[in-house]
Amino acid sequence: SSGPHKHQAVGGSRRSDSRPVRSPARGRTLPWNAGYAEIINAEKSEFNEDQAACGKLCIRRYEFGPEEDREWLTLCPEEFLTGHYWALFDGHGGPAAAILAANTLHSCLRRQLEAVVEGMVAAQPPMHLSGRCVCPSDPQFVEEKGIRAEDLVIGALESAFQECDEVIGRELEASGQVGGCTALVAVSLQGKLYVANAGDSRAILVRRDEIRPLSSEFTPETERQRIQHLAFVYPELLADEFTRLEFPRRLKGDDLGQKVLFRDHHMNGWSYKCVEKSDLKYPLIHGHGRQARLLGTLAVSRGLGDHQLRVLDTNIQLKPFLLSVPQVTVLDMDHLELQEEDVVVMATDGLWDVLSNEQVAWLVRSFLPGNREDPHRFSELAQMLIHSTQGKDDSPTGERHVSYDDVSVFVIPLNSQSQGGSGY
Repeated sequence: SSGPHKHQAVGGSRRSDSRPVRSPARGRTLPWNAGYAEIINAEKSEFNEDQAACGKLCIRRYEFGPEEDREWLTLCPEEFLTGHYWALFDGHGGPAAAILAANTLHSCLRRQLEAVVEGMVAAQPPMHLSGRCVCPSDPQFVEEKGIRAEDLVIGALESAFQECDEVIGRELEASGQVGGCTALVAVSLQGKLYVANAGDSRAILVRRDEIRPLSSEFTPETERQRIQHLAFVYPELLADEFTRLEFPRRLKGDDLGQKVLFRDHHMNGWSYKCVEKSDLKYPLIHGHGRQARLLGTLAVSRGLGDHQLRVLDTNIQLKPFLLSVPQVTVLDMDHLELQEEDVVVMATDGLWDVLSNEQVAWLVRSFLPGNREDPHRFSELAQMLIHSTQGKDDSPTGERHVSYDDVSVFVIPLNSQSQGGSGY
């Protein structure tokens, strides 16, 4: 397997900014001729808290022997699937977790895919799924449940994120380091693109006449009900320091006995209650929008790492509330009539804090058609997207919002699937 590697940086763009936008060296081709660019912003740290990885996934096929035989897995090198992988990790509390994830997640994913490759291959056309089942031992039940090959890939991604999370926990504890990271991964397999997201990075599909979100952000606000429900089932997680109920504002002592609006884990709407003493505790989710924090600590509700993270001055762990499982979206590329300018833009939150999906799509559509002859156009586009977050006078959107975060961007051309490229 020529698996992905954590990238080393790479040539800067032709600008004299104090913080240069960096891209891969000109001779370095990424899978599908994808473009990549990054900027270390605000000089928060010497290292980039964003990390990226990409490369080829070679999924081998195993034959299972008797379990009492220690050598019960036999490699069948002639049978394997090949896919590609792009990943962005946005670290917090330092770069350690993001670096570990960039070096580890693709290996976890390959292992998880190799465990189910039999089912993935069995479901391949031209055989109809009902003709050859993804699990020969339980054909009737698998068919009844409607389990498809793509469900096995989704399960492999979910398991790989959890496995990687455990590895990060062990490694950081052993080295006395701390930190966590969000993870956004795109995997191409068998004509489909799987986008797995845990955190607040984002991927969108941009076509001539369509903008399609391929991920959702996971923040304390978007996951309010899941987080509240966990506190409802396991109230001891709050150590009597927090209230799981949500109120429109932070309650104070003189609110006691007053009627206020609230909502609990089972509610989408709002209702009234009389304020009791327990309602004055610090809210489980505090603040709104970008300022919303889980237990007053983290701005994301899914990610890898953070096993050691506790609420300030308490022994309350964030990990039970911080979920490592991603949400997976599937894009069936075989059913899209792909055009040369159809791309997936993957970026960490520093880009999306400043640019909307529509602004990114406008930049993509205005740049690519006029640069068809440029073999480096996708990296040039990734650089341009980052420049548009820097508040420059020549920002193509005409607006001057500024991102002070690290920003990393992949631009993946879907019509370039046949072209190779190595990981970096």
